[in-house]
Amino acid sequence: MAGFVPSGEQHRLVHEDQDLLVVEVGGGIRSYRRGGTDVIDGYGAGEMCDGGRGQILAPWPNRVGDGRFSWEGRWCQLALNEPERSNAIHGLVRWLPWALEDRSESGLRMGCHLLPQPGWPWPLRLSVSYSLDAEGLETVISVTNEGGAGACPFGLGWHPYLAAFGGVVDDVVLQLPASSVYSSDDRGLPASVGPVEGTAMDFRDGRTIGEARLDVAFTGLTRGGNGRAIVEFRSGSGGEVVRMWMDGAFTHLMVYTGDTLGDESRRRRGLAVEPMTCAPDMLRNRDGLLRLEEGQSFQASWGLQSLKF
Repeated sequence: MAGFVPSGEQHRLVHEDQDLLVVEVGGGIRSYRRGGTDVIDGYGAGEMCDGGRGQILAPWPNRVGDGRFSWEGRWCQLALNEPERSNAIHGLVRWLPWALEDRSESGLRMGCHLLPQPGWPWPLRLSVSYSLDAEGLETVISVTNEGGAGACPFGLGWHPYLAAFGGVVDDVVLQLPASSVYSSDDRGLPASVGPVEGTAMDFRDGRTIGEARLDVAFTGLTRGGNGRAIVEFRSGSGGEVVRMWMDGAFTHLMVYTGDTLGDESRRRRGLAVEPMTCAPDMLRNRDGLLRLEEGQSFQASWGLQSLKF
């Protein structure tokens, strides 16, 4: 079909030198540029989203081993969409259509209705707002348990890739305010958690990523007086910096250097820094699991600031 776009309807938001593109499929970010430079490593208009780029991850982020979990006497079996590892991964809304609910000169809001399905009996209403101002990009997401199936187990994540300033992540300096790191098994499921101090996963003071192959979950985030944790991503020259901030709702981070992406040309071109409200496999290990009662809502926010010196 002429003019067909795999990610559906495109919604553009422009403020001064910033340009944001939000898509219908998954309601996520396809592109975000400032001053003509990519802040995130997104994907083209003619491409289907790959590697989770810019996607919203709900009602759980990351993996659920065997896709099977119990909740208040009920067993639920999710579809295994990571079949090679026998996992369910990244929730249920990233391929659903999201509708434009509102827009203004500085912002837009997308909404999605997650209806009950096999393995997930809880109806959820999701809404995400994007806004641009002089500081950069801010996103705010809210989720409501619409009721009818009781209290709902819940987790949330996001999957942007920070662009490596036109190069690869090897040359970028990462500063990560996390004091604890998870080890994982060969299925990507957490095995244990321990301090980063004295390990190769300690990025608290900032250092070059180099040859490190990361697909790692962190927690124990240090926060400023405003309750925000800040990840800093700096070019090797130090002339460009991207800061990702996240509010207190996001207690965990997944960091991924993209070494296993299906398209080899896209590997290590951006660093996935994924704010999460919980640990991987949360529906089974309960680490960070949120409980949404019928009618209850949850809200979280994160944003990006791109600076040049």
